[in-house]
Amino acid sequence: MSQLKQAIADATKVAMKARDKARVAALRLVGAEIKRVEVDERVDALTDEQVVDVLNRMLKQRKDSLQQFTDANRMDLAEKEQFEIDVIGDFMPEPLSAEALEAAIAQAIAETGASSPKDMGKVMGKLREPLKGKADMGAVSARVKALLNA
Repeated sequence: MSQLKQAIADATKVAMKARDKARVAALRLVGAEIKRVEVDERVDALTDEQVVDVLNRMLKQRKDSLQQFTDANRMDLAEKEQFEIDVIGDFMPEPLSAEALEAAIAQAIAETGASSPKDMGKVMGKLREPLKGKADMGAVSARVKALLNA
């Protein structure tokens, strides 16, 4: 069992003992999604990287829902989504600092020799693996695009 999956299971137990129903529900959603992916992919256990991918997907879905609920002025549902985002975020790797992110982007642009927006695919391909789970790839893409357009 991956360390991250074990940490989620341990956090679920702690929340159950503390009778924190909301946290237990959110953690059970995470555990169920991990289990669903394991069954779908027919593997015994996911690696930490695969668990991070699952958590990233869950975060993206919840952020989209949060935006929609906020736009529809449904604050009760928006608060629930924000709570789930916070719970899932507790298990994500530490995000890169702005300076480290800028350095990684600059290095990828230099290594690929990118000079125009046409080269964006090369740069993003170079950044995808090292930044996986550590940065919002949508924001990275926007920054790369801005730098290549300059």
